[in-house]
Amino acid sequence: MGTQSEDDKSYAASAPSEATSQVPLHAEKLAAEKTAEQKAIDDWLPITSSRNAKWWYSAFHNVTAMVGAGVLSLPYAMAALGWGPGIVVLILSWVITLYTLWQMVEMHEMVPGKRFDRYHELGQHAFGEKLGLYIVVPQQLIVEVGVNIVYMVTGGKSLQKFHQTVCPDCKDIKLTFFIMIFASVHFVLSHLPNFNSISGISLAAAVMSLTYSTIAWSASLHKGVQQDVEYGYRSKSSIGTVFNFFTALGDVAFAYAGHNVVLEIQATIPSTPEKPSKGPMWKGVMVAYFVVALCYFPVALIGYKMFGNTVDDNILITLKDPAWLIAAANMFVVIHVIGSYQIYAMPVFDMLETLLVKKLHFKPSRPLRFITRNTYVAFTMFIAITFPFFGGLLGFFGGFAFAPTTYFLPCVMWLAIVKPKKFSFSWFANWTCIVLGLLLMTLSPIGGLRNIIINAKTYKFYN
Repeated sequence: MGTQSEDDKSYAASAPSEATSQVPLHAEKLAAEKTAEQKAIDDWLPITSSRNAKWWYSAFHNVTAMVGAGVLSLPYAMAALGWGPGIVVLILSWVITLYTLWQMVEMHEMVPGKRFDRYHELGQHAFGEKLGLYIVVPQQLIVEVGVNIVYMVTGGKSLQKFHQTVCPDCKDIKLTFFIMIFASVHFVLSHLPNFNSISGISLAAAVMSLTYSTIAWSASLHKGVQQDVEYGYRSKSSIGTVFNFFTALGDVAFAYAGHNVVLEIQATIPSTPEKPSKGPMWKGVMVAYFVVALCYFPVALIGYKMFGNTVDDNILITLKDPAWLIAAANMFVVIHVIGSYQIYAMPVFDMLETLLVKKLHFKPSRPLRFITRNTYVAFTMFIAITFPFFGGLLGFFGGFAFAPTTYFLPCVMWLAIVKPKKFSFSWFANWTCIVLGLLLMTLSPIGGLRNIIINAKTYKFYN
């Protein structure tokens, strides 16, 4: 039998080590390809595709997200709450939501080298990969889809009011058709790729919100206190008063709904270790909250003072003249809710497109985006046409969805991540917000659901 030569022996010894050395190289190549593919997907998705926003972008994005149709229902909410509780609820909501918004801005880059670009990513860090998704995503979707449905109704009703004011002798047109007209705009605008691409629309919307809010309170002031004005509760029964009180809490919660898109807005701002994004973001938030105060408090207090408990759930309906001014205000509302719809739809588009591309492995493409976004706009239009109970929808969605994501979920995350010392000021502040938020979440949907049921009794579908 022949023996192995020294060369054969050395080859035999070296062959496994060469094969072994090729494995990490192959693994590195695969990892690099996966990273490149991941980056290409992130560059296509709406939230992470553009990170060159300025601080003022965050200011008007936040104004557009927060000051929506809810401001027009605040005098109506005041009528259900009464002077004392109404003022307390308005101020408390402003302070609490500013505090929880500050927490979210701080937590965006709490882990060095990582950005939580989406609400659910922060939830996953706080509660775990799976539990974070289960807690945050359903609530965030309820908020964003709910807002888009309510804004479809608001846009349609404001267009209808504009038509009736400008042409009082014209034949009445069904609300359904006005909602469809409003939706037609979104079948076009929804194809703008990301937050920065809608910044112009958002700026116009923010200006409109300040404009129609100013018209609402200044026109009310011009009309003066109405004869025989009453500030008592509208309902004749104790049960009705209690339910209306609960609904009003939801109306106020709906007015402070911007938290659901705050991390997504902050994701568009550039960030470095030396200049983190929280600096310009917080500057924008402070400007936004100053504008919010300018809009909310005068409309709520002056509107209620002038009209008492006879005020409608949309104060522009109560203000019947001068006709040209009310027509203009309604058109400003339409322009504003066009921008607001897009702000709230963008994170939904991001979720849908992430699911399709990352989980179902569709190729990122224009046709995919075209079909996905048009389907979503059509869905919100259909629901809005079917259930246009504006006041009840505000109360129901306001408490059920906005209270958790706006009033106490950021506090729960703060306690889980930051872990403030027990019985410290931060600990007490967070637990106070959690308790108040839970009460709001429990009570306000009851009133809103009751209003929806009452309206449904006399409502004819697609009338």
